[in-house]
Amino acid sequence: MPLTSFILGRRYKNIARLRHIAQVFLGKGFGHIIAQAGLSRALPFRRRFAKAIPEPERSSIPVRLREAFEELGPTFIKLGQVLSGRPDLITIAYANEFKKLQDEAPPFPFEDAKAIIETELGAPLEEIFASFDKTPAAAASIAQVHYAALQDGTEVVVKVQRPNIQESIEQDIQILRGVAALLEKHIPEARVYNPTAIVEEFARTVRREMDFVMEADNALKFSENFRDSRTIYIPRIFGAHSGRKVLTMERLTGIRIDMVAELDAAGLDRHELAENGTNAFFKQVFDDGFFHADPHPGNMFVMEGGRIGLVDFGIIGRLTEENREVIADTFLALVNKDFDKLVRQYIDMGFVSDEVDLEIFKRGFKADLVDLIEPLYTKTLGQIKLSDYLERITSIATRHGLKFPRELILMNKALLIMEGLGRELDPDFDFMEAARPYAHKLVAGKYSPGKIARKIERVAEDQADFYLHLPRHLRTIIRKIIKEDLKMNLEIVHLQRFITEFDRSTNRVSFALIITGIIIASSVIIHAGRGRLIFGYPSLGIVGYLIAVFLGLWLVWGIIRSGRL
Repeated sequence: MPLTSFILGRRYKNIARLRHIAQVFLGKGFGHIIAQAGLSRALPFRRRFAKAIPEPERSSIPVRLREAFEELGPTFIKLGQVLSGRPDLITIAYANEFKKLQDEAPPFPFEDAKAIIETELGAPLEEIFASFDKTPAAAASIAQVHYAALQDGTEVVVKVQRPNIQESIEQDIQILRGVAALLEKHIPEARVYNPTAIVEEFARTVRREMDFVMEADNALKFSENFRDSRTIYIPRIFGAHSGRKVLTMERLTGIRIDMVAELDAAGLDRHELAENGTNAFFKQVFDDGFFHADPHPGNMFVMEGGRIGLVDFGIIGRLTEENREVIADTFLALVNKDFDKLVRQYIDMGFVSDEVDLEIFKRGFKADLVDLIEPLYTKTLGQIKLSDYLERITSIATRHGLKFPRELILMNKALLIMEGLGRELDPDFDFMEAARPYAHKLVAGKYSPGKIARKIERVAEDQADFYLHLPRHLRTIIRKIIKEDLKMNLEIVHLQRFITEFDRSTNRVSFALIITGIIIASSVIIHAGRGRLIFGYPSLGIVGYLIAVFLGLWLVWGIIRSGRL
């Protein structure tokens, strides 16, 4: 049975959670997917044959999926938020709908927060903090925030994880892995979205966000990168008052960067703020290769004197030297109108899957790029809205089945946020113009003698390594051929669906034969006229007829509900 191997050895609470997930998706009109994936067995017996029909106003699949995620709680809300930044994986319609998911949750009791802090830091709360506000300043799905003061009077913000949130999310990740495997096995159409890879990327993302030690390390790295900056401020982290579930950092006081009226009242130059924020972001991306991947206005405060303070370092992006060279090549190809080089880059970077016909892809993708980019050359940089451009390029990439690395997706998402913020602060702010010096520096650096020498050295090392290991690999292949131990994976398309349908049909035939047997046996008993009588007929025969009628109606109802008469 499809589900047997999945639930074998699982604790009951996992099965109970799986049942809850299946019931929610059934209620949102995804019963056909539950049945195809073999998850019907997780449902209560009385609901296995129910068929949820979505209401007309909720007929949109992305909307119903988003509502299901909201109902299922923190793990699925986080999953939706992660997917909202991956339109290349799930299409723009789903990504836009998932952007509506709000990471808000009711606060948990102060007593729980106190117990977590004392367990994590190994001392009574009163000894750690001089004062501690029992009412949380904010609460989200993973943690909540309290204002406090250290014993020396320093005002701080204390971020405390929700009780048992790690166990709850790990349990859901295990279930998601199993469900993803079932989807790929039983629903061929789902393989296009690579559910297993989506779950693994989500698991990495949410585990990083729950690791406050890693977040503290990220803050320290940002502090080092901006140690000489007069425009950006990174709050201090208090390591002695932090752990895996508790993070204590300096409390910043200032105006949220998107509160335009308050900024004007304070006499702050909004154009200068837009310029400083944008320059700080491009420094992170192009110079440091380490950037804040969630720079929304709630994480940026304008302090006294116009300095911008950054907070919340749970989601960050890293760009390797190779990533930055890719950006340089892309910029150079765009400047030179070299569309053939752009197409080759997408192929060389591995964005194109093996299933795609390269010749068809080259022709179609180049035509789409020309239609998108050619009109941009007649515009000034200020006339180009980056968000529209990135949305259209993502749409083209999705249409051609391209898959982008997580870090580039994070960078694009952060770029959109920063561009929107820049325009909100100053409608005339030229975001692309601010990027120009960094891009020129990157392009120039790519062809510096030192960079070229390092690249030649790396290529030589790779080639030497390949030729050194080639004889061993060949011997291994030949040895397997001689021993008849060489295995090949052969996949017959839609075979599993045929097996599932065949299994369902044979089960119905077997069920009908059982009903027929009961009817025949009951008829023989009644004809014999022996045993206790009811209305002049043997009771055992009457019971047999009633069971046969019930089972027969059940079989007919199941066939009618399947829509296949």
